[in-house]
Amino acid sequence: MTEHDTIPGLHHVTAIAAGAQANLDFYTGVLGLRLVKRTVNFDAPDTYHLYYGDTEGSPGSLLTFFPFADAAPGRAGPGMIETTAFAIPEAALDSWMGRLADDGYQFDGPASRFGERLLSLRDPDGLTVELIAEAGLEAAGAAGPAPAVPAIRHLHAVALCVEAPERTARLLTETFGYVAAGEEAGRRRFRAQGGARASVLDLLPQPDRMRGRMGAGTVHHVAFRARDEREQLAWRKDIVALGFDVTPVLDRQYFKSIYFREPGGVLFEIATDPPGFAIDEGPASLGTALKLPPWLEPQRAEIQRRLPPLRPRRE
Repeated sequence: MTEHDTIPGLHHVTAIAAGAQANLDFYTGVLGLRLVKRTVNFDAPDTYHLYYGDTEGSPGSLLTFFPFADAAPGRAGPGMIETTAFAIPEAALDSWMGRLADDGYQFDGPASRFGERLLSLRDPDGLTVELIAEAGLEAAGAAGPAPAVPAIRHLHAVALCVEAPERTARLLTETFGYVAAGEEAGRRRFRAQGGARASVLDLLPQPDRMRGRMGAGTVHHVAFRARDEREQLAWRKDIVALGFDVTPVLDRQYFKSIYFREPGGVLFEIATDPPGFAIDEGPASLGTALKLPPWLEPQRAEIQRRLPPLRPRRE
């Protein structure tokens, strides 16, 4: 298997929230991510789709949300993502602990996993988010309007809760090109080849746990990167050949997507890196206006009427 044949890492994670404003306030004001795109769920356009990431909205930095106002609380469990982790500079962990404590945000830690220190906290809907102190990252200012702390740089990992890990592990290693990177306390770690950011995926075998239930505070799907549309089509052909039910290529305006469920039940997406978020907004104004794909523009007035107002936090 050559480097060209491997998945380079995570593209984004998409989760469900119950309140758009509380979600925006937490991820920009507390975690310091940038709102890089304000659009809608293309399949349910009376609901926002909010994208948070680094300054440019780079693949591998993105956590996105569907904030359904009437969403009931969900429950993580087998067949779902358990945690989403972001990378911060190794020397920044103490600064983050101090700032969170001073501002009254509860967190667990510091703990250690695979030799890295981490903090764990929950967003307003109960979604578990970890901050992992990653060696080799330089400190930088926050992309969003959070107080001055060294910034979250990109996604670090996701942890999949599965009943039995063997078939998922084979998909990761034999098809995606991930390599086994150790085991700790029953957690099996896999890493994408090539040293790209957002390269870690953990499997949590929990056969006795109640199955997960989708809802507010849970992850809907995890997306992996394809460098371009040609590579995505090659991945689709390979995954179909393995017997998975894969969607056609779907136009998500800022990338193209295909979806399938991996053997443990988690919804996987493979998303293209291009064209990116600057195709309909300048880099300095990302996330400042409601953007709709061309096929929804005729419904703009009705869509805007149904969406709740959002008040971006200012520095």
